[in-house]
Amino acid sequence: MKSKISLLTFAGAAVAGAPALAADLNVTVEIPRLSVAEYHKPYVSIWIENPADASAAGTLAVWYDADNKEDHGAKWLKDMRQWWRKAGREMSFPADGISGATRAPGPQKLVFAGSKGALKALKPGQYNLVVEAAREVGGHEAVRVPFSWGKPGKPATAKGSAELGAVTVSVK
Repeated sequence: MKSKISLLTFAGAAVAGAPALAADLNVTVEIPRLSVAEYHKPYVSIWIENPADASAAGTLAVWYDADNKEDHGAKWLKDMRQWWRKAGREMSFPADGISGATRAPGPQKLVFAGSKGALKALKPGQYNLVVEAAREVGGHEAVRVPFSWGKPGKPATAKGSAELGAVTVSVK
């Protein structure tokens, strides 16, 4: 009987010490429709930032012109300056599960599984979701949305002023 109790105690302690998150991160990014003479879809990076030191905790998505001849689309990724300095220059492109094509104006709904990618190793706590956009013959903008990883909560929203509209984050 004593060995069964010890085994159960050990198993319980192992489970308690591991982050048990089956949560998903739901994100909506609004790409505004701009009335300009020459419109190009923006390059967008979406990543998680540690608010204490502003370091990147992981990249969730990068939208760019991956089909550009001879992969010239990747050379413009550095226009998303904040993400590039913190995480982008260390990556190889295309990045499996992260890279994607640019998106048309309108709401873009995304679900990132907590059991995969950058979220898999993310410890419970406070973070910022950062969405950065850069557009050829256009502007540059980054929007930060604070959120709490590790427990479901109410959606958090922030709004851009030019290249990005509303960005909403919720943990489900």
